[in-house]
Amino acid sequence: MARAAHTRGARGGSRAVRFVLDGEVHAVRDVAPTRTVLEYLREDLGRTGTKEGCAEGDCGACTVVVSEFADGRVRLRAMNACIQFLPTLDGKALFTVESLRNRATGALHPVQQALADGHGSQCGFCTPGFVMSLFALYKTDPAPDRAAVNDALAGNLCRCTGYRPIVDAAQTMYALGRALPPGAQGWMEAPAGVDTRAAGAGERALARSLGRLVRRKSLALPHPAGTFYAPRSCAELAELRARLPDARLLAGGTDVGLWVTKQHRELGDLIYVGNVAELRTVDAADEIAIGAAVPLADAAAAIVRRYPELGELLRRFASPPIRNAGTLAGNVANGSPIGDSMPALIALGARVALRRGKACRELALEDFYLGYQRTALAPGELVERVIVPARPAGLRFAAYKLSKRFDQDISAVCAAFALVLEGGRIAAARIAFGGMAATPRRAAACEAALAGATWSGETCERAAAALAHDYQPITDMRASAHYRLRVAQNLLRRFHLETTGALGREPGQAPARLDDLREALA
Repeated sequence: MARAAHTRGARGGSRAVRFVLDGEVHAVRDVAPTRTVLEYLREDLGRTGTKEGCAEGDCGACTVVVSEFADGRVRLRAMNACIQFLPTLDGKALFTVESLRNRATGALHPVQQALADGHGSQCGFCTPGFVMSLFALYKTDPAPDRAAVNDALAGNLCRCTGYRPIVDAAQTMYALGRALPPGAQGWMEAPAGVDTRAAGAGERALARSLGRLVRRKSLALPHPAGTFYAPRSCAELAELRARLPDARLLAGGTDVGLWVTKQHRELGDLIYVGNVAELRTVDAADEIAIGAAVPLADAAAAIVRRYPELGELLRRFASPPIRNAGTLAGNVANGSPIGDSMPALIALGARVALRRGKACRELALEDFYLGYQRTALAPGELVERVIVPARPAGLRFAAYKLSKRFDQDISAVCAAFALVLEGGRIAAARIAFGGMAATPRRAAACEAALAGATWSGETCERAAAALAHDYQPITDMRASAHYRLRVAQNLLRRFHLETTGALGREPGQAPARLDDLREALA
């Protein structure tokens, strides 16, 4: 158990994790590098409103909200406490379900009141997680539509209430917040878009508290279970990684956290990249260069602005709490054959920027994967950035994910198709799949059948047949080998229909889904 010292100042914390909770700075010493936020809340602080359900970031019962001061404003994100390691909270603010109730009056927060009034809870086990996901939405989106509400709740599971009253509560919580007297609309109570004097003062106070926690030097927290390192510059990170090649790199922890909670592994020393300012940036002036510490939510937003065709795939990538913590570089470096980002990035010709000490190199993403969960990373080397090329003229692009559930599920097959057309002919073709081989991989035979040909139904059929030469998928619990190959071929056919107007509509508007057909007939 970690030893916690709760103070109102920020001094004496060079060997402690310091974060803001309910207006006070908590300094936590002697903490194991893999102790989770959930364990600390429940076992050390007795905050049992935050529940443990799945212990892998799937059910949302453990949802909390984490805040940082960045780009001149306070930013809030819903996250899963069960797989977030406590030392990663250093310099941030934490909000739990207990934080929401007004401590002076005892009044429920508008989010809580809306759920209570709308009968959005039965057994109540999942309710605190729903409250915190809705609180994050309440503070960041002034007028969400139903689709935005559904997306915000995609990481929360309820087994007994049903989602209708919960979604209804999300629609009414804003009215309750705006109906409060101005004096009662502090920063916690005021919804996004409402700027009362009390709300402004509260936000400035939180920003000052967070500002006092900013470290000028790197953090090192020694513990018998391993040392937690948090360097503050790329140079220091690279030097530390080269010196400690066996240390585990940590970004969002959305995969590494499961090694602790599910596999009960001892990880030893951890090197956290989340405090390296250079790696928290996105440069989209020409190519899109995404730093290794950029959360998936921010990386996805930057990519979708350039490639809107990726909107649905990236929205279905895990859940908001996972996307708020996990990073694109972490997903790429993981090397999983079913990672959702890699097929699309490979089809677009993405590269990875690698660094070892002062030596830097770039590698095409398809060359980064050597075998099942084996990558081209040398000992002491790290992924510094993921680089997505500028969009070429004449590009036709799409990415598809097939899984048993729409939200929060692992792909059976993930496909990405990128064709550059010049005068009706295919000048370049890049096709990539996940779930079809031991690594995310391009379809060389399929590409050869497409290159230089007219983008016609006959060409599509030849390319679909060629996929049988590219992949020999396996059968597992998600899909059979026969299904995987057949669906890969059918996705190519769908791409052809959607990009040629073969169903009698303009290119890009063929109704290939029931939802699209419903809109077309409306």
